[in-house]
Amino acid sequence: MRKDVVRLVTSNAHKFEEMSQIADEYGVKLEILNAQKIEIQADSLEEVARYSALLLFEMYRVPLVVDDSGLFIEELKGFPGPYTNFVKKTLDIDGILRLMTGVKQRRAYFETVICYVDEREVRTFSGRVYGRITERPSGEKGFGFDPIFAPDGSDRTFAEMTVDEKNKYSHRAKAFRKFLEYYTGRQ
Repeated sequence: MRKDVVRLVTSNAHKFEEMSQIADEYGVKLEILNAQKIEIQADSLEEVARYSALLLFEMYRVPLVVDDSGLFIEELKGFPGPYTNFVKKTLDIDGILRLMTGVKQRRAYFETVICYVDEREVRTFSGRVYGRITERPSGEKGFGFDPIFAPDGSDRTFAEMTVDEKNKYSHRAKAFRKFLEYYTGRQ
């Protein structure tokens, strides 16, 4: 049986592991496209993902997938949102926790937008998971803000979960499954 190949633009090994596991469920082989993702600063995840995917498709002329994710904290009016990657590099986890000092309402959500581009089309798929920002970091697994985000229905952070467990809740898993349903159904 031939396995379809999807090329993912990422340098993040954790992300690749999470998404590869889901791709396997659909009989799809995920490969990393070694390309530098061009990440613009924009007010929406979809705009960032589309821009990067289209630019990279023009450069490499192969079907590919790009994703962009953000952490949206209700009490901070959606901050950091589409600027999550920049905020992680500058403020990091401790900076977000300082901003949340004394805040009782800790609702937040993670969202991922996946953009698929080939010679015929550009499609986006999104996934969202609601939860809360914890009082302190917990766990060693995952990446980004995983140590301070506990999804609804769990008392553990993403960083305390195995890849299997995280993929049951994850915004990225939801978006990628939507893409894979589309991708495998159109063949």
